[in-house]
Amino acid sequence: MKKEYGFILITYILMQLSGIAGGPLLYKTGVALGVEPIRMETLVPGYWTVISFSLATLIILLILWRSTYRNDIERQKPVPLHFAALWAILGVFMAFAAQIIASSIETRLGIPQGSENTQDIIELVKGVPLVILAVAVFGPILEEIVFRKIIFGSLYNRLPFFFAALISSLMFSVAHAELEHTILYAAMGFTFAFLYVKTKRIIVPIVAHVSMNTFVVLIQYVFADEIQEMIRKAEKMEQMSQWIRWF
Repeated sequence: MKKEYGFILITYILMQLSGIAGGPLLYKTGVALGVEPIRMETLVPGYWTVISFSLATLIILLILWRSTYRNDIERQKPVPLHFAALWAILGVFMAFAAQIIASSIETRLGIPQGSENTQDIIELVKGVPLVILAVAVFGPILEEIVFRKIIFGSLYNRLPFFFAALISSLMFSVAHAELEHTILYAAMGFTFAFLYVKTKRIIVPIVAHVSMNTFVVLIQYVFADEIQEMIRKAEKMEQMSQWIRWF
């Protein structure tokens, strides 16, 4: 792995750990400026997410801009831009289809649906709406560069597509700290890896990933109350169904 990629991985890891020092520092700064301590406790996680994600994205893009290294995928002729745009649009539908299939498999395996990670993000968005920018734009950019361009791309130099996509997807799942939804994250990883290999342009899975995240976050943020009501009704129907079967 080239040293530029090593610097990018270090930057990404530091971003993930930066809240340990950055959070308390931001809290003390806000309190010193006159913000109520209780208020700062609710604001710090959201604002530090925005700060850390944006800084990491800027640093990583600068590293890539200065780098001349290309992996085996990018050394091949990329598809024309108009085909890349079409694949990016198609990639959004592919990603949602992969999610539906993966969710169905997880349900059959008895894995509870719903993502704690997503719910935590929605709570952050409610407190600091700017978090939408971090999780819907900066996050997908970082993840595609780290998990597809660097990790998958490096593995693809030595392994068949399936194994390179599988390993990078498992790492993608671990990074989200939701191992119970490994199938779901693997489905996403395989989809975005396919788009990368098919088009030879990392921008294609980035656009598809950004579009998917933006849609999901906005829907869950704007229609949060309606979604909760639908969940309550579904749970009530399930309870009634079990009661009827018991009789």
